[in-house]
Amino acid sequence: MHWVYDTYALAKGTASAIMKQGGGDSWFFITADYAFGHALEQDTSAIVKQNGGKVLGAVRAPLNSSDFSSFILQAQASKAPVIGLANAGADTINTIKNASEFGVVAGGQKLAGLLVLLTDIHTLGLKTAQGLLFTEAFYWNQSDETRAFSKRFAALHGGKPPTMFQAGIYSAATHYLKAVKAARTDEAKSVVAEMKKIPVNDFMTKIGTIREDGRMMRDMYLLEAKKPSESKSEWDLMKVVATIPADQAFRPLSESECPLVKK
Repeated sequence: MHWVYDTYALAKGTASAIMKQGGGDSWFFITADYAFGHALEQDTSAIVKQNGGKVLGAVRAPLNSSDFSSFILQAQASKAPVIGLANAGADTINTIKNASEFGVVAGGQKLAGLLVLLTDIHTLGLKTAQGLLFTEAFYWNQSDETRAFSKRFAALHGGKPPTMFQAGIYSAATHYLKAVKAARTDEAKSVVAEMKKIPVNDFMTKIGTIREDGRMMRDMYLLEAKKPSESKSEWDLMKVVATIPADQAFRPLSESECPLVKK
């Protein structure tokens, strides 16, 4: 089962939002050179083209590169209004830091973070990250329920709130245990059937459903890194600017390549 996000949902939410803002019709990608990065670039490129945009080029960066200067210079030279960051973790952080040093945003180009976590924004700092748009499945400060869960989590992890990864793992594990209880067995087929039968309702997902291809259908959220003046505490770093309904966020079942889907 696929519980929290996939490259299609990340691409759809962020690319669509940036293009709707205007001035984002041409893209250049800095892509992590492995399967995840390639998939993220491919899915985002498809969304850009579906919305009438074009891709001017891409450069593949080795995983865990410490210096993205040469890749940034290629992106600047492309003069693409949007530079898509098809990477994650330290690679995303280092790309954004180098882009700031080279004055990319000051020069009029936008950065599109295609997989950005709360911890990435914390590492970058709001002075550097402010205004960055990205798509996630969870933010600790969304609601009373997310705040309550995050408070429990932070108490056990040095005051740090959870990212969508940790929240998603907890959500998936508890739903699995509910299904085991309902099925009165831990036999795989019986438990999977119960997981698909029981709606997903917890602190981060409301009325979620699991499709026949194993994709858990849930709303996604377009987030924006706050300005330093907007932040009220160390981890008050982002704000939800739009909710993306599940049927718009994820790849349609008719386009699924999963062998479990009967066509």
